[in-house]
Amino acid sequence: MSMHAPDSPMLGYLEALRAAAEPTRLRIMAICAVGEWTVSELTQVLGQSQPRVSRHLKVLAEAGLLERFREGTWVFYRLADRDGRMAARLVEMAPESAEFALDRRRLDEVRAERRRKAQAYFDRQALGWERVRALTVADDEVDRALLEWIGADAPSSLLDIGTGTAHVLRTLAPRIGYGLGIDLSFDMLAVARANLEAAGVVNCQVRHGDMYQLPVADGTFACAVLHQVLHFAEVPAAAIGEATRTLAPGGRLFVVDLAPHDDETLRQEFRHRRLGFADAEIQGWFEHAGLETGAVHHLPGKVAATVIWEARRPGAAVQSRLQGSAVA
Repeated sequence: MSMHAPDSPMLGYLEALRAAAEPTRLRIMAICAVGEWTVSELTQVLGQSQPRVSRHLKVLAEAGLLERFREGTWVFYRLADRDGRMAARLVEMAPESAEFALDRRRLDEVRAERRRKAQAYFDRQALGWERVRALTVADDEVDRALLEWIGADAPSSLLDIGTGTAHVLRTLAPRIGYGLGIDLSFDMLAVARANLEAAGVVNCQVRHGDMYQLPVADGTFACAVLHQVLHFAEVPAAAIGEATRTLAPGGRLFVVDLAPHDDETLRQEFRHRRLGFADAEIQGWFEHAGLETGAVHHLPGKVAATVIWEARRPGAAVQSRLQGSAVA
């Protein structure tokens, strides 16, 4: 006779261990520990058939080791972040193997292909980027809200991550001491520089860089903005974590993006990886990064509501910083 009730936590724990105790499933967990992936991407990395990979994913999801979520016609899998991060600890304890090393190399290829497609899109769309934004964002209303919220404290320095055409820098330049825009696309940076020059903005600059590895020293900015950037990110939580690293104590982070929607056009034509974000999801990432969540402002849009989420890094008020200290 069993010593445990049917819903005993001990049985759930043992079921999770049994689910993880299989080579391919452990490899899947290790892959999902470093990002969110579709079934087709996991199939490419593992070198196995899609039906077989799908069966393994079903077992892991039912055991609570993976989280499965659907966005439109795509399904993503990521490592579960519950039960004391048991899934993450199992991955951490797994010994290194040739299979893991091969998976990492193939994963790099998948990432490179993702970024190649995204950057090719950005490069093609550089001159028409304002038109793309007009499809999804109530620009004037968002600009007014950002000017009101960010300008209230007149931050000495602002980091615009994924600056694109430098729209945020141009809008906020009169309210900040110094602004730095980061973007991965050289074509976008050329457009951004031209726009800043045309607008007569002299207190802002742009630099080439990756939102997951910002070329910025720790704790150097009073404010950071991710404006319509996260829906392109393969790991949005990592982008928020990296932005948090750049904030000085008391510094604020603003995320501007879309609320959840089901318009596949934005994914098919404009390479949006995520079809919007729920408030709880963004705020959960804030808290995981060590930020204090703040106000949330919803604005109506043509495709979906545009949302501004605010968070603050705990600590003393931000002190004024020299421009030269911002770039690593």
